[in-house]
Amino acid sequence: MILKETLRTIVKTQQFGDLGIPRNLLKDIDLKTKHTIVISGIRRCGKSTLLLQIMGNINSFYYFNFEDPRASGFNGEDFFRLDEVFKEECKESDFYCFDEIQNVTEWEKFIRHLLDNKKRVAITGSNASLLGRELGTKLTGRHLSYELFPFSYDEFLVLKSKEPSEQSFSEYYGLGGFPEYIEAEDPQILRHLLMDVIERDIVARHELRNAVTLKNLATYLITNSAKEFSHNRLAKLFGASVNTVISYISYLEDSYILFTVPKFEYSLKKQLVNRKKAYIIDQGFAKANSLSFSQDRGRIFENIAFLHLRRKSREIHYFKEEYECDFIVDRNLAVQACLEINDENKDREIQGIKEAMRQLKIKEGVILTYNQEDVIEGIKIVPLWKLGKIPVNVTGTLLIRHG
Repeated sequence: MILKETLRTIVKTQQFGDLGIPRNLLKDIDLKTKHTIVISGIRRCGKSTLLLQIMGNINSFYYFNFEDPRASGFNGEDFFRLDEVFKEECKESDFYCFDEIQNVTEWEKFIRHLLDNKKRVAITGSNASLLGRELGTKLTGRHLSYELFPFSYDEFLVLKSKEPSEQSFSEYYGLGGFPEYIEAEDPQILRHLLMDVIERDIVARHELRNAVTLKNLATYLITNSAKEFSHNRLAKLFGASVNTVISYISYLEDSYILFTVPKFEYSLKKQLVNRKKAYIIDQGFAKANSLSFSQDRGRIFENIAFLHLRRKSREIHYFKEEYECDFIVDRNLAVQACLEINDENKDREIQGIKEAMRQLKIKEGVILTYNQEDVIEGIKIVPLWKLGKIPVNVTGTLLIRHG
């Protein structure tokens, strides 16, 4: 329990930061909805700034950031005292904005109370599973979920006042999209971020006793981004049980450090047991936390390509039979990510995408490259930096907007 006067002090002194550049996600958020607006994403990717941008588009609001150290110990009962403070200290509003709400137990009960009383709500959180579980049980059908990533290439261009080009893409390729790192270019920022997420969003929340294994597993998967892995092999490598490895990887996914991509199978059972691939939330983040990954330009490029597709679709698989295709998006687009098409890899890349299209009855295929543009055997070859903001529309057609 927190005293009402303490809450009053926090509300009166919490500072709003710079609104920054408008995030691409902002235009997709329905501010008039009667459902709860839920924004999730890794720490330091800009969720608080996006929430401020949302508040900048409404006349009045109530705001509270649960990351404030003075709010330590806030629980479900404190919400009603906080609501009293809002009404006493702030301009009257029916719009409530809560930052990093997953830190509070039973937060979903108060959110439901607000919705039942015709209030509008926007919340942010850094844990996908935690938010999803509470939303699924208490707010089923009453929320709209959005995922925020570090800056995309398009947003990077706005931030740096640059035009689309091979040169500006090269800069984005090296820096990634975390706002603080783009400004300071200090790798320690991203190394501390990894430890912060592991300690605060995973170890503390799940009361883990063996944090060393978790950290080593995270470093291994970051180092081996875009490579196949199996739970059994990882269990042997780290001297842990398979169930522990599965749980730890799910925690890393929930905190948005990485994403796992399964092999495409029509059978869900086969899909679960086959090897997966891991991709990291940001190439700058991966490079800062792994020396060997920073030296592999091909896998860095593949990771960027994955993130470009993942921003639009959550249904991504890889295909592997006689040949391999990097990404199957929404079961209607086949994508290869190749730094450079040359005489040594041309046949392999073309055959991989054609086999996937033939077996899965996919009509559209594209090879994304660093700076090559061509058409080979009917397959488009496109520089990744020339893609528009939306790689796939609802029908699966590739949209290419030249810079």
